[in-house]
Amino acid sequence: MDYDILIVGSGPAGQHAAWQASSMGKKAAIIERKPNIGGAGLQTGTIPSKALREVAFLASRSSDHGMREASPRARYGVMAEAVRRKDNVIAQQESVILKRLLKSGVVLIPGEASFVDTHTLEIMDPNGTCRYLSADVIVLATGSRPRRPSDIPFDKQTVLDSTSILKLKRLPKSLVVIGGGVIGCEFVSIFAALGVEVSVVNSHKQLLSYLSEDVVEVLAESFENMGVQLHMNACVVAIRKENDAVLTLLESGKKLYADAVLYALGRKPNSQSLHTANAGIELDQGWIAVNRHFQSSVPHIYAVGDLVGRPALASTGMEQGRTAVIHAFSGETQAMAKHLPMAIYAIPEISWVGKTEKEAQNEKLNYVVGRGYYKESARGQIIGDCNGLVKLIVDVETHQLIGAHIVGEHASELIHTGQLLMNFNGTVHDLACNVFNYPTLAECYKLAAQDCLNRLRQTS
Repeated sequence: MDYDILIVGSGPAGQHAAWQASSMGKKAAIIERKPNIGGAGLQTGTIPSKALREVAFLASRSSDHGMREASPRARYGVMAEAVRRKDNVIAQQESVILKRLLKSGVVLIPGEASFVDTHTLEIMDPNGTCRYLSADVIVLATGSRPRRPSDIPFDKQTVLDSTSILKLKRLPKSLVVIGGGVIGCEFVSIFAALGVEVSVVNSHKQLLSYLSEDVVEVLAESFENMGVQLHMNACVVAIRKENDAVLTLLESGKKLYADAVLYALGRKPNSQSLHTANAGIELDQGWIAVNRHFQSSVPHIYAVGDLVGRPALASTGMEQGRTAVIHAFSGETQAMAKHLPMAIYAIPEISWVGKTEKEAQNEKLNYVVGRGYYKESARGQIIGDCNGLVKLIVDVETHQLIGAHIVGEHASELIHTGQLLMNFNGTVHDLACNVFNYPTLAECYKLAAQDCLNRLRQTS
C-alpha cells in the first residue's frame, strides 16, 4: 500500500480525519480536486456566509430596518467591505489549515479521485494525468453541493444558488429567496440587513418548520422589521427571466418580480464521480450509508461529513472524521456527544439542542417550559437586543434538561451551556444555583431555570 490512509476531500471532516491519523503515526494523504483546500465549509459555504453575515449584522445595528434607509452608495460600500472581509477570512483560514496539515506530515495531492477497486484510487490531476494510489483505509469526505433542478435557469448572475450568491460583487435592489430553511433564512438576513428588498417563498406555514414556534416567531418578526415579505404555504411553479427582471410564478398565480432569485432548497451529495460501484459501496440516493463507526458497506472504507447526510454540519463532520479514523486503526469506538448543538446564523441567531416541545408531546413526555428573556437581563438592554429568548424544556420527573432553544445575539455561543448540562445529565437545579457573570446574556439561563422551578412547584 502507498499510504496507511487516503482521505478524499479537504473540508472540515477530511481535515480532522487527517490530523487524527497523523497523531496516531499513520502515513496519510488528502486528495482534493479543487484548486483551494477547505471544501464547502471554507470556500463556498459556512465560513464565507458567516463572514458576510457579520458585516451585515454590524451594518444593521444603525437602524431597526437594517440598511433600508441608507443611501445606495452606502449600501454598495458595505457590500464591497463584506466581500473584502469574506475573502480575507477565507485566505487566512486556508493558510492556517495548510500549515497545520503540512506540520502534521499530511501529504496534499491535487486531483479528482475515483475507485478502481476497494483499496485503489485513480487520481486525475489538473493536467489530465492519471496516477494510482492504494491504502489500507480510505475515508470519503467529498461533501455536498446545492441542489440545482434542471428546470431552474441558473446563470450565476440573476438566478443563483447558495454558492454563486457568495460571489456577487454588487447588491441587487430586490431578491426573491425560494426556501425557508437554514440556508434561505441566513441569506434573507444578510441581504435584508444590507438594504435589499427581500421576499421569501416557503411551502410551509412557518419558517424553519421543525423548530419551536415561539423561537421562529422572533426571527419572523425581525424579518418583517427589515421589510421582508413572507409568502408562506406557497409553491413555485416557474422561474424565468423577463426583460431585465426575474419572474417567480407561484401556484396561486401571484407573480414576484426581482433583480435576482436565490434557489435554496436542499443539497446533493458529491458521490457521482467516485465510481463507488467499483468498490461495491452501497448508496442511498447518492448518499453513502454508514454504521455508527462511519463504515460504509465495505469495512475499510469510511464516509464522513455531508456525504452521509444529516445533520450535515461542519462541527459534526469534524468529529465524524476523528471518530472514523480512531475506529479504523484501533478498533475502539469513540462515542460522539449524545446531544449535538445546532445553529442558524441568521439575524438574529437561532441555536438549539435536544427536543422541541412538539417532539416532547409526540413522545408523551411530561415536561415544563421556562423562559428567560434578553430584555430581563442588563446585558440584553445594554446591547439593545430586547427580543432574545432562552427557552428550556425540563422533564417533570427527573428535572433534567431535555431541550434548550435560544434566539438572539450570541445564541450559537450560549447554547453550549445547555448542551454540556444535557450531556452530563444535569438538572435545572444546576442552572438555577450556578453563578453567571454579571451582566451577561448567560444569566438568561438562570432566569429560565427559575421559571422552570416555579412551574415544577405548581405541578407537584
